[in-house]
Amino acid sequence: MTRRPSGPKPAAAVLALGIFVAVAGAREAVPASTVAVPLATMETTLDSLMQSAVFLRLGVEHILTGVDHLLFVLGLLLIVRGWRMLLKTITAFTVAHSITLAIATLGWASAPTAPLNAAIALSILFLGPEMVRARKGETSLAIEHPWAVAFAFGLLHGFGFASGLVTLGLPRSELLPALLFFNVGVEVGQLFFVGIVLLLVRSFRLLEIRWPRWAGWFPAYLVGSLGAFWTLQRTVMMFTDLR
Repeated sequence: MTRRPSGPKPAAAVLALGIFVAVAGAREAVPASTVAVPLATMETTLDSLMQSAVFLRLGVEHILTGVDHLLFVLGLLLIVRGWRMLLKTITAFTVAHSITLAIATLGWASAPTAPLNAAIALSILFLGPEMVRARKGETSLAIEHPWAVAFAFGLLHGFGFASGLVTLGLPRSELLPALLFFNVGVEVGQLFFVGIVLLLVRSFRLLEIRWPRWAGWFPAYLVGSLGAFWTLQRTVMMFTDLR
């Protein structure tokens, strides 16, 4: 009894060859445009991510280079009592300036630059005496409810933040993503500054550094003096521009 040689059966071989030819033909029949679509999508995504990173960086730079905004935040930090009130105050400031930042960027409202800058300086001047009262252990409406002060003056600071976007002259189709990432950048910069201040205060307490007596009053008088100087300077500039 003779045995047939082992190997693939003719029918199976023909079927495998047919499948290979069909697959190869299908690959060759794929139009080039279907390959270009994912590549174009990837390029668009990369461009969007790069633009988002640019606006994020602009927001961070805007607040970290805005000394008046930082001094206002510093003043708030030094009159707040307790972690819960600190969180409430920072949240109120964030919500307030986010509202006016959006309103101004979208063109729904605007504030004249000169009066706005004078009002922002006045908000800093307002915190100077409050910091002195807090240092003395006294109380006031602002010390008891710093979140209300943060919200009220945060509306002014939001219009100030908007200048970083409005001056770019972006097309309307790009305003919303630019606004979103710019505002996120402002929050990142603000939280970074708050973290640095709190870390320094904590470090000074742990190290038990013996500062001169006047050093404890220095932040309050620095904030109050610069606030007064900027208020006078910007008020004079405002009336000068009216001539």
